Amino acid sequence: MSRATGSRPSDLPMRVQDSNRMSMVYTTPQSKFGKLSIPKPQSGTSERRTSFFGARTSGAGMPRNSIMSGFGGTEKIKDARPLHDKSFVQQCIRQLHEFLTEQGYPGTLSSKTLQSPSTKEFVKMFEFIYRQLDPTFEMPNSKVEEEIPALLKALRYPFVLSKSSMYSVGAPHTWPQALAALVWLIDTVKINWSLMKQDLLFSDFCEDSDSIEEGAEYNKLFLDYTAETYSKFMQGDDTFEEEDEAFLTKLKKLYNVDEAMLVSMEEKHRMLSKEVEQLEKESQTDRLMTKRMEKMKLQADLKKLQSYRSSLETFEANLEKKASELDDELDTTVSHLETLKHERNELQHLLQNQKFTPADVERINREKRELQQTISSLSKSLEDAEQHKWNEEIAFAKAKEKAELKLAEYHKLARKLKLIPQSAENACGHDFEIRPSECGPGSMVQYKMQIQMRLRKLISDVEEENSRLTNANLSLEESCEQVNFDITEKSNDVKQLREQIRKLDERLDFDMQEIAREEQEWAAEIESVENHCKLLEKKVNYGYDEAVQQLKAAQQEYHLVLQETNEERRTVANNLASVFTTAADHLSITEKCLEDLHRQVQRVCSKAVEEDKAAVQKLRETLKSFKSKANSL
Repeated sequence: MSRATGSRPSDLPMRVQDSNRMSMVYTTPQSKFGKLSIPKPQSGTSERRTSFFGARTSGAGMPRNSIMSGFGGTEKIKDARPLHDKSFVQQCIRQLHEFLTEQGYPGTLSSKTLQSPSTKEFVKMFEFIYRQLDPTFEMPNSKVEEEIPALLKALRYPFVLSKSSMYSVGAPHTWPQALAALVWLIDTVKINWSLMKQDLLFSDFCEDSDSIEEGAEYNKLFLDYTAETYSKFMQGDDTFEEEDEAFLTKLKKLYNVDEAMLVSMEEKHRMLSKEVEQLEKESQTDRLMTKRMEKMKLQADLKKLQSYRSSLETFEANLEKKASELDDELDTTVSHLETLKHERNELQHLLQNQKFTPADVERINREKRELQQTISSLSKSLEDAEQHKWNEEIAFAKAKEKAELKLAEYHKLARKLKLIPQSAENACGHDFEIRPSECGPGSMVQYKMQIQMRLRKLISDVEEENSRLTNANLSLEESCEQVNFDITEKSNDVKQLREQIRKLDERLDFDMQEIAREEQEWAAEIESVENHCKLLEKKVNYGYDEAVQQLKAAQQEYHLVLQETNEERRTVANNLASVFTTAADHLSITEKCLEDLHRQVQRVCSKAVEEDKAAVQKLRETLKSFKSKANSL
C-alpha cells in the first residue's frame, strides 16, 4: 500500500523512521481491496535518522510549527533542534559522513575534520551537496559568507544562518548550526531524488498503471483524506488509522467492492493451495512439478537469450556510434585540410608580394627574440610572486588553525573547570569565553588582561575557601580525639556485656541439648508415619498403573481411528487430483463432492473425538475413585 521507500514529498520532519507511515496517500483505486492492510509505525524507542527539524520536544497533543507559515508573513520559526546536545551533533556528523562517502566526495574525510572543519572545507562540502541539486552550480570565489545563506534562503531553509558564522565555521558555538544546515540540505537532495524518479505525482500506484481511472470523485476523496491527515499531522499525530479506514471504506463504496466475495474467494484459494501442496508432497512422480521445472528451465533460457540479444543490441549501438564519430572526425579533418590549403595559398601570395628586404626581416626577428626574452623574464617573476603569495596564505592559514586549536583547548579546559558559559558554577557571573568574531586584533590583549584578572580573583577566592576548610578540618580532628576517648570508655562497658553474654551462652547450650533430645523422639515418630505413608502410596500406584494401561489402550484405539481418517482424506485428495487433471470444467461438481467428503470426515472425526473424550472421562472417573479410596485408607 505504501510507495517506494524514500519518496517523501514533504519538508516536515520525519519523526517515525518507518517510511510506510504514508500508508494511504499513494493507494490506487483499482487495487485489490481484499488484501488491503495499513502498516503500523515502528516503536518510538528505535533509533531514528535525524531530520533537519531534529528531535521533537513538545508533547503529543501540542501543535507543531510549519514552514508553510513563511509564505504569508515574516514569522520567525524557533529552532527546536538540540544543537548543543553532543549525541545529536555526533548523529548529524555520522549522517553527513555516510552521504559524502556514498556519493564519492573528492576531498579527504575523517572524524577529526568533521568535528571542527575549516571554512574552506565547509564551502567544499556545501558545494558538493548543492551540486546534487544543480550539477551546473559553481561556488564564487568571493563573498562566500553571503552566497551560502542566500542559497539556503532560496531553498526555503526555515532558520537563519548568519553571515558572521561563516567566518569561523569550525568554532564550537557555530559548527552545530552549520552542520544542521548541511543535514537539512541532504534531506532536500534525497527528496529531490525521489521526486525525479516519478514521471507523474501519483503515476506509480500499481504495476498496471494503465488500468487506473481517476475521476473527480476519487480526486475529491483523496483531497479530503489529505486535508484531514495533514491537519492531524500538524496537531502532533504520527498515525492516521481511523482516517485510513474511513478512506478505504469510501474507496470500496466508490468502486463497488464485494468484501464477502473476496473473503470467500481467499478462503477457497487458501484451502485449495493447502490441498495442492499436500498432494505435491505425497506424490513421488508429480507431473506438475516436472512441468514447472521445464518451465523454469525455459524461462532461464529465455532470460539468457534476452540478455544475449540486449548485449548484441548494445554492441550494434556502440558500433554505430563509433562509425558516426569516425564520419564526423573525417569531415572535420577534410574541412581542416581545406583551411590549411587556403592559408598556405594566402601565405605564398603574401610572400610573393612582400616589400621587406632581408635586412628588415633580420631586424624583425631580432626584436622578436628580445621581446620573447622579456616576456619569459616577466612571467618568471610573476610565478615567483604568486608562489610567495601562496606561501604567505598557507602560513596565515596554519597560524589561524593553530590559534583556533588553542582557543578550542582553552574553551574545553574552561568547560571542564565550569567557567563557561556565564551561568556556570565557577563563573561567578563573569564571561570567560573568547569570541574572535567580536574582538578585533587590537582589543585581544585587553580581552586577555580582563580574563587574567578574573582568573586571579577566582584563584584568591579558592585559596580563601581552602584555608577555611583547613580550619574546619582541625576542629574536626579535635572532635575526633574526643570521640576516641569516648570509645575507650564504651569498650570497657562492652567487656562487661560480653561476660554476661558468655553466661547466657552456657545456659543456651543446656537448653539446646534438651531440644535435641526432644527432636530425636519426634524423628522416630515421623519415621513410623512415613513408613505408613509409603504403604499407602504403593497401593495407590497399583491402581494408577491399571488406569494408565486403560488410557494407553484408548489412545491406541484413537490413533487407529485417526489413521483410518487420514487414509480416507488421502483417498479424497487423490480423487480431487484426478478430477483437476481430467476435467477443469467440472469444478463445481468437484467442489460439491469435496464438501460432502469433508462433512463425512468431520462426522467420523467428531464421532472418534467424542468416543475418545468419553473414554478419557471414564478413565478420569476411575482415577478419581482410586484416589478417593486411597485417601479413605
